[in-house]
Amino acid sequence: MALGSVPIGFRIKERRRSHGITQAGMARDLGISPSYLNLIEANKRTIGGRLLNDIARILDMDLNALTGQAQRQLVADLVEAVGDPGIRQLGIAGDSVPEFVGRFPGWAEALRNTLRTSHAQAEAIEALSSRVSQDPELSDALYKIITHVTTIRSTAEILESSGDVPPETRTRFEGIVAEETARLADTAQAIVRYFDRPDSDQHPATPIEEVDDYFIGNGNYFAPLETAASELRAVLRGYGAALDTALSAYLVEKHGINVEVQASSGADLALFHNQSRYIADQRRLIFLDNAALSSQRFQIAQMAASLFAADAIAEQAAAGAFSSEVSLLRAKRALAAYTAGACLFPYESFLADAEKLRYDVEQLRQRYSGSYEQIAHRLVTLRRPGAEGVPFGFLRADPAGFLSKRFPLPGLPVPRSGAGCPLWAIYGVFQTPGRIVRQLVEFPSRARFLLIARTVTKDPARFHEEPFLRAVMLVCDAIHADRTVYADGMDVSSRQLTVPVGPGCRLCTRTDCLHRAEDAILAR
Repeated sequence: MALGSVPIGFRIKERRRSHGITQAGMARDLGISPSYLNLIEANKRTIGGRLLNDIARILDMDLNALTGQAQRQLVADLVEAVGDPGIRQLGIAGDSVPEFVGRFPGWAEALRNTLRTSHAQAEAIEALSSRVSQDPELSDALYKIITHVTTIRSTAEILESSGDVPPETRTRFEGIVAEETARLADTAQAIVRYFDRPDSDQHPATPIEEVDDYFIGNGNYFAPLETAASELRAVLRGYGAALDTALSAYLVEKHGINVEVQASSGADLALFHNQSRYIADQRRLIFLDNAALSSQRFQIAQMAASLFAADAIAEQAAAGAFSSEVSLLRAKRALAAYTAGACLFPYESFLADAEKLRYDVEQLRQRYSGSYEQIAHRLVTLRRPGAEGVPFGFLRADPAGFLSKRFPLPGLPVPRSGAGCPLWAIYGVFQTPGRIVRQLVEFPSRARFLLIARTVTKDPARFHEEPFLRAVMLVCDAIHADRTVYADGMDVSSRQLTVPVGPGCRLCTRTDCLHRAEDAILAR
């Protein structure tokens, strides 16, 4: 069984037995041999395409439930956790994880949650340690304490060593001691307040993971929000023929929110996020003048969606049973962004155009006035049952290699944190900014994917400001590659064109890779 693969065979076997279907009978209905079905149920054969759909039909299971996308991520997380020093010393084999998840999904989920809590606590301790050792405010306070203590001690020694001290001198020295003692007390209280205050810059890892898991578990598709987006578009027609002006008019006339543009020169950039800020008490949505029009348009749509579809978004977020207010708020923002994308890029017409243009992101971007990343995001959400597009995964990385967004695919192993494989196209595109790079890859599990990557840039606000460069990548199973323009002129069946890659050095089982940056935590 390939590391990180989902124990789909166990689910097939358990479902078949619970329905009273014999292995021979099911194999006959599938048109395969009983021995081959036995290999599938033993997780010694990977399956997909028509055979996977036929199995789901015979077992009366939803395809997503059968493939176990959520459990796939659970397997990947626990395989990655095997590298933790506390677990590694136990000698647990990574290839036993899929079977453990398949047989005991509840315990596996509990173990992952425990590990996440431990990881979050370790990060908090590390952050506190860094704060103590590097924070200039704290360093200054400690220096003041040393200064006050030194002054008090020196003054006390003078008073103690001098026998006859004139009264006025003694009074002056005692005043110094009293004054320095008061300052010492004030500084000590400041340090206490420093450690008592909430640290708004520290965010636990779990809210991000919770929201990611929620989207992955829902297949990156939310039917109620698609409906809400369609209703919002219908309402916007009453505010103007052009969608852009209608969105702004809707915010002003319906909610009293004015959309403004502010010169980046002289602006306090610390107050802006994604080149915009919303001042709630003034009902003002302000963009920096260097924000791209596509970005302004999307954020205006997100604001409109969060107001128009507030109930639908809240209901959808409540279904996630998030463990904290931070997670819940993050989920609502993500769901509002989903609704905005569904509004700007309507499902039916967008899917039809995507099929017609063979998923050419550049042509879709021009047709819908969206950014490259926005179009790529929307392609990932075309998962409506009975009207599905090419199933894409999505990744985003910064020049340091850190993966800041992950929407994985069945069979696509993606590390939970840090960077992925250095051979992925998402890293290679930094050498050719602005150009689309396609790449056919094969993972150690022999799963093959088409990678489509491109850099995206946010324009700098000032001359001295560095451009904000990131890379985004769409991923689809090689079996769907010929449905896209990116497979043109490429022999997808040829293994000579395939680049052997892995999920990241720590999780990769390839022993002959010259690009390995660190040892694998698991042996083949």
